[in-house]
Amino acid sequence: MADQPRYIVERLNPDFGFFVRAGRTLQTAQTRHQRLEIVESEEFGKVLLLDGVTQVASRHEFIYHEPMVHPALAAHPRCEDVLIIGGGDGGILRQVLRYRSVRKAVLAELDEGVIAFSDKYLPEVNGGAFRDTRVRTEIGDGRAFVERTDEIFDAVIMDMTDPFGPSALLYTREFFRAVKARFRDEDGIFVMHTESPITRPRTFQQCLRTLADVFRYRRTMTVFIPMYAVLWSVTICSDSIDVAALTPAEIDARLKERGVTGLDCYTGATHQAMLTVMPFLRELIDDANAVSPITDAFPRFLDEIDLNSDGGLSITQASGDHPMPSTHAEPPDLR
Repeated sequence: MADQPRYIVERLNPDFGFFVRAGRTLQTAQTRHQRLEIVESEEFGKVLLLDGVTQVASRHEFIYHEPMVHPALAAHPRCEDVLIIGGGDGGILRQVLRYRSVRKAVLAELDEGVIAFSDKYLPEVNGGAFRDTRVRTEIGDGRAFVERTDEIFDAVIMDMTDPFGPSALLYTREFFRAVKARFRDEDGIFVMHTESPITRPRTFQQCLRTLADVFRYRRTMTVFIPMYAVLWSVTICSDSIDVAALTPAEIDARLKERGVTGLDCYTGATHQAMLTVMPFLRELIDDANAVSPITDAFPRFLDEIDLNSDGGLSITQASGDHPMPSTHAEPPDLR
């Protein structure tokens, strides 16, 4: 009897989710923080899972990574020092390093195993960025690094997992204020994903409400992310830079001047398009003031997010009747 097909089944809220047919498991590893896994997928190429949850896919990853970097760095007058919180797959780092002006990129990642795993198995995502001489890694809690360092940065980009468990304290007003304190000057710019207005609309509103307590300008871009199967949001914040003030021609000219070429998603035209707010989104954004901010004292999110706690986001068989034989190779040495 032929093996039943396997699927990555992932819920985005209690009533909606997606599945992807999985091929071989190429590699697995267990770090002290989480289980890492790379699987093949006809739809997405290679997919990185952390504790069973999709983090990045090699095909079309640029639709997430480019909007997380280029609107901010193109808008900044001269971005030299960048902090990336999370992002151990190296996709954000690769985009940051495209800028000739960048002289230092610090990657603050909790799990060094994610960096080693991604460097070896996802070169198409990170492009060897970890070996760039401008890069320094800081292994440990991203919030702790921000709160203890005396370094200053022109841009801070947060590429974190969804806000549950330890990650929740990276979405609070107190943490955003700590980030702002690390800016070189008033041109400092902060970027984070702010969840999906479709599947987690109240958490989307909470993020915007909390950012509004800290930053003067908050501009939210929306884009459909194939590997997350839904409309997603990225919010760029600053006290002096309004990324919506730049014209498409200005964006294209700045990218050319700064040596940024060969992008697959981001241009001056798509910058403007991603900033266009649909009426239903305008209602959500305008109503965000009605929700409470996320704080250290009350880091509670209004949508159900921790949907992996019962193992519901694991790789399963279509029928579920027979266990699948293991097809992965020996885990890499991540010590």
